Amino acid sequence: MTKLQIKNLTKNFDDTKILEDINLNIEEGEFVVLVGPSGSGKSTILRIIAGLEIPTSGEIFLNNKLINDFKPKDRDIAMVFQNYALYPHMSIFDNLAFPLKMRNIDKKTINQSVNDISSMLGIKHYLAKKPKELSGGERQRVALGRAIIRKPQLFLMDEPLSNLDAKLRTQMRAELLKLHKTLSSTVIYVTHDQIEALTMGNKIAILNHGEIQQIGTPGDIYNNPVNTFVAGFIGNPGMNFFKGLADKKAILGIRPEHLLINQEKDITFTASIDLIEMLGNEFLIYAKTCDQSFAVKTNDRLNLKRNDQIKVAIDLSKVLFFDESTGKRIPL
Repeated sequence: MTKLQIKNLTKNFDDTKILEDINLNIEEGEFVVLVGPSGSGKSTILRIIAGLEIPTSGEIFLNNKLINDFKPKDRDIAMVFQNYALYPHMSIFDNLAFPLKMRNIDKKTINQSVNDISSMLGIKHYLAKKPKELSGGERQRVALGRAIIRKPQLFLMDEPLSNLDAKLRTQMRAELLKLHKTLSSTVIYVTHDQIEALTMGNKIAILNHGEIQQIGTPGDIYNNPVNTFVAGFIGNPGMNFFKGLADKKAILGIRPEHLLINQEKDITFTASIDLIEMLGNEFLIYAKTCDQSFAVKTNDRLNLKRNDQIKVAIDLSKVLFFDESTGKRIPL
């Protein structure tokens, strides 16, 4: 069943186009990630879905019902923000209970709901405390709990983990996915972090300059990018692009892990090492050839250093080609 449908959505601020012809279907129970650079329109889409922004044109359907004219409070949508948005003067209990009190839910039901949600999120022992007494990760759990306790039709999450340190972000990603599975909820999650997108979403929509570039599974997006933007944006580092190694009108693209050092393959060339980064059991080698910079990812412990000359091999079975003028993928 289609939970949310966005049709031909556009948004202009004065003469500036923020969103251009956005079309997106989200099915019941999906965890959909909107990812793209800053200013690509991700958060604007969330705000329009929530009713906080008015679209210039287009339609939004929730459970097959047109909701363009619904007030935010009537859409039954919960939103989780980057900055937690907790009430500082209220206890954690009252922060969690607030959405239910606003709906005049009876006290017994509120107490039971707060107890259930706080136990699920591991914050039950903080119920008497104020937000300022909690860490960033604990406050984010409270913000999630306040959204979950309403049992909304749809969750919107706007970069909820961006204020957390790297270790806590990894932990919270796992917790969010576990919650999603437990609740069988439908989630739209916004991030600029492509690692978050690949690890969390069962469907990803990539945006740039207010337009959707590609929609697909993480595997589709990574292995079959439709253009150079998607290929270069997704991956850490992104795809390497070479000009002049094939047809003059085509750009050759290959992932860093598919380049081989000091081996013989279909195409080989020499390059000079600019930088070597050790990433645990992996090495990232940044090199240059004929004024073209590229990266190689390898597990091999090669005895190399900066300014060394290396032979780089390209396996043509791993190569993609893109049109030099449009950036679009060239089918083979």
